[in-house]
Amino acid sequence: MKEIIAIIRPKKMGATRDALDKLGFPGLTAVLVLGRGKQHGIAGEVNVDLRPGVLAMGGLNGMKYVPKRLLAMVVRDSDVDAVAQTIIDVNQTGEIGDGRIFICPIESVTRIRTDEEGEKAIL
Repeated sequence: MKEIIAIIRPKKMGATRDALDKLGFPGLTAVLVLGRGKQHGIAGEVNVDLRPGVLAMGGLNGMKYVPKRLLAMVVRDSDVDAVAQTIIDVNQTGEIGDGRIFICPIESVTRIRTDEEGEKAIL
């Protein structure tokens, strides 16, 4: 089993959720997070009104942090490529800020309600 952690644009959350659901993966955890990459923030990433001329002012180097969505899900090893590719297909714009996908091994999982373990706990 693997955990897939994806950091995506907030405005892509609905389309990503719908695509994963259509693929057969309705279960995920989504969290509002703040962060920044090499670009040090993107002024156009959030829906805020800026006073006219603010972007043209000298010294404006982006935002301190950019709002993103962090998605986490655990899938079978055989499903990793399909899930990751679906996330890429929905979120890839070719612009700075498209996000990242991290794939991490899972040693064990237990469903608390039933004590099921392993793949039974995630299906």
